[in-house]
Amino acid sequence: MNEYTYIKEQDDAIYQALMGEELREQRGIELIPSENYASKAVREANGSVFTNKYSEGYPGKRYYGGQQFTDVIETLAIERAKQLFKAKYANVQPLGGAAANVAMYFALMEPGDTVLGMDLSHGGHLTHGHPTTAINKVFNFVRYKMKDVDTGEIDYDHLRQMALEHKPKIILAGFSAYSRELDYAKFVEIAKEVGAYTVADIAHITGLIAGGVLKNPFDYGFDVMTMTTHKSLRGPRGGMIVVREDAELAKRIDKAVFPGMQGGPHMNVIAAKAVAFQEALHPNFKEYAVQILKNAKAMEAVFKKEGIRLLCGGTDNHLLLADVYGSLGITGKEAEMVLDEVGITLNKNMIADEPRTAMDPSGIRFGTPAMTTRGMKEAEATKLAELMIATMRAKDDAEAKIAIQKEVQALCEAFPVPERFV
Repeated sequence: MNEYTYIKEQDDAIYQALMGEELREQRGIELIPSENYASKAVREANGSVFTNKYSEGYPGKRYYGGQQFTDVIETLAIERAKQLFKAKYANVQPLGGAAANVAMYFALMEPGDTVLGMDLSHGGHLTHGHPTTAINKVFNFVRYKMKDVDTGEIDYDHLRQMALEHKPKIILAGFSAYSRELDYAKFVEIAKEVGAYTVADIAHITGLIAGGVLKNPFDYGFDVMTMTTHKSLRGPRGGMIVVREDAELAKRIDKAVFPGMQGGPHMNVIAAKAVAFQEALHPNFKEYAVQILKNAKAMEAVFKKEGIRLLCGGTDNHLLLADVYGSLGITGKEAEMVLDEVGITLNKNMIADEPRTAMDPSGIRFGTPAMTTRGMKEAEATKLAELMIATMRAKDDAEAKIAIQKEVQALCEAFPVPERFV
């Protein structure tokens, strides 16, 4: 546990909140699939002296002096990212996944051009052109869906028809709540037919691709990948863009990030990214990625056994999406709240063609990266799934919830959050 010595002396309100979060993370099970635990080394870099430094530009081409050490860390981050994702070019400066996507759009398109991406209600992301986002006012977004929500099969015939009709500049493969693997070869085939760029937003599965347990879109001819560096990669909160081989495209992306979208990069975060990339290059990271998938399949088996409907029929990756309202009569919001009471954190989530509202939907979304970081394996994943279902069924039974909370705490004590990964 961190001491936070200086904060404790200087700012008690912040200190209390920090200690509260430390205890919450240690004493509860994190199942939000977009969250994870960063190592102490990553957190040290994130809180380092590099937070003091302005570094507009890129290594060797900065606008301020005093850059000899910033150039070292950014160059290391770039080279390690290229190695992880089989890329010739990498931009490690985006402040987050959304920032990476927006910069990518401006690099590859002109205002008014069209993007063909996954519909939010079928697993896509807000930055793929949801009507409430600002980027939707700049570019034209059209959306494809699943053919069958109970298998997760994408309607590639419809995707091709939409591409032929709308002539998109970008065909976007990626998601935030989809549990199957995409057919990247079909995306490339369709994109070639209409002259579109292929972009994969791998924010959720970054670590699984880096670990070699899911397909790398570059192996199928994709042009660009955008991603976050936290989630399954276990780095600091941030974004990144990698380019397979097109030097001109990489130059356009660099200009779109800076000076196009951002000012000074957060060099402390870039230092933390470099540390996380080194961790992901270690042989034990592949073992970690393999275990994430095994744990997700173990949880899938319990939910299926208990007759709870899983969107896409199960999972090929790190997350699951369950229709708890249709199966158990509890809304996603209620499930999130009652599970929080026993120390299990996940998020409410819309299901495909959601009949309810986004703030009180039918589903829950949960995943295995963080619990796997704690060293939990299939037996613990099975137990957690059983405890989740028992909690939702006993949502009004205070005594039962207290008993479940004790079991959750016992798991947490047996599998503390680790400080180092290599």
